[in-house]
Parts: sequence; structure tokens; C-alpha cells
Amino acid sequence: MPLPTRPATSWTSGIDFPNRLFETGGDDYELYEADEEFVLTVEMPGFDLEDIAVRWDDGVLNVSAEHVDDERDRQKTYHRRFRFPKRVVEEDIEAEYTNGVLEIRLPVETGAVTRGTEIEVQG
Repeated sequence: MPLPTRPATSWTSGIDFPNRLFETGGDDYELYEADEEFVLTVEMPGFDLEDIAVRWDDGVLNVSAEHVDDERDRQKTYHRRFRFPKRVVEEDIEAEYTNGVLEIRLPVETGAVTRGTEIEVQG
């Protein structure tokens, strides 16, 4: 039996499913912490401002959007959840949508410390 000439790229190699079927879309946003706030930018081209909903719920930010194109008989949806490791001042959260990019600023509560437990990595 000959050895494979190309590396397997995923467990779906050899199956007729396109690899894009299993993509998570993880490169459509950027999240960082700077100057006592989290800044989240989400690329959402093709949506109108009225299509977008942003909701804060007990430490989780929900970003969703739905656009219906009646002329093409198509519907485009987006949904992603973000959990934050520090307490956020929810009444001061700001969101702005410009040129297909949603920017959300989430101020961190003064003196907030990172929540969670550090996990030891075994080698």
C-alpha cells in the first residue's frame, strides 16, 4: 500500500463534504482589553443597523443579526456569544455600527479581578 502523498487537513478528508461546512467563523471578530475596558469588533457586512441586536445578560454578550432579502428570497443570520472574565459596568456598554463593522466597548468595573480557575497544563 503506498503512503499518502498529501497531509490530511482534517478528519473530513476523504469524505465528500466541503471543509467549509465545519468552519466556525472564528476570524470574524477581534476582542482585546485596553484602558480598563474590553473592545470587541465584529465584521458584519451586509447587515443594516436595524438588523442588529446586542444584548448583555449576566456576564454574556449576545450579538445577533438577521437580514431578509425579499428580492433574492434569501435570509442572512449571525449569532455569537461572548463571555467575559471580569465584571463589566453594563449600563456603560456602548455599541456602534459603521461600514459593516460593529464595535462594542465594555467598561470593566473598577477593581475587578479575573474570574475563573487556572488549569495546569500537563506535558
